[in-house]
Amino acid sequence: MALVNVRLNIQRRVDIFARFFFRETAMNSPDSHLSPESAAERHLVFKVLHSTLNMLGSVVGRHTEIVLHDLSRPESSIVAIANGHVTGRRVGSPVLAGPREDLGFIAVRRAMEDRSGSEPVLVENYPTTAPDGRPLRSSTVVYRDSSGQPFATLCTNADLSGIAAAHACLGELLGLGAAPEPRHDEPQDMEQLMAQIIQQACPGGRALMKKIQKLEAVRQMQDRGLFIVKGGIEKAAAALGVTRYTIYNYLEQIRATDHASQQE
Repeated sequence: MALVNVRLNIQRRVDIFARFFFRETAMNSPDSHLSPESAAERHLVFKVLHSTLNMLGSVVGRHTEIVLHDLSRPESSIVAIANGHVTGRRVGSPVLAGPREDLGFIAVRRAMEDRSGSEPVLVENYPTTAPDGRPLRSSTVVYRDSSGQPFATLCTNADLSGIAAAHACLGELLGLGAAPEPRHDEPQDMEQLMAQIIQQACPGGRALMKKIQKLEAVRQMQDRGLFIVKGGIEKAAAALGVTRYTIYNYLEQIRATDHASQQE
């Protein structure tokens, strides 16, 4: 029961993040609105973080992925990555292709809510799940410019599945020192990822879905970050056979339900 409650709390926190991102359209807009000073500032930070990523990637070992995201381009947010085989991603992969239950989104929400400073926001050492189900431990730092606007995240995802395998191998002294087989996952584009999220949220189709089932489907889509990217609301509405305004209403109902639960 305690584990179930922890998982529900995680889902609620991710819900809060997704709602915030859904309302914050600036995150999905290009950088053309930036002043020359802000653009130069961000460029310098990305340059520093890129070299930092390369340095860390050379020493952490192949079971720890390090990812640099540009938050202004969610459809291809990854601008640098080390050990991308951990989650099957590469440069140009979208933000939705990352680990499930990623509380790094909470760090972004915190940064968006508090524009009073430009210090980085850190969420460290939390459990996530790789796309293929392997357990990970993750940390995220969100970087903000001098105006307080978050624009980049540096994330680490450590694959823990090898620990269990090592215990099994030690008993028989098999495979010690052998390098793990590299992963060759085909990267998915944003359209494929969005379609996958929608299909998994309503696998039986919309024909026999009642309102409560559609609400749960919207919650699942929100948990997976569908509404972070442009077009997510419209695609969800089409899949459920409702209008985009109905999706907005569902999101508000979910928010109200979560708020009431937190007050109990």
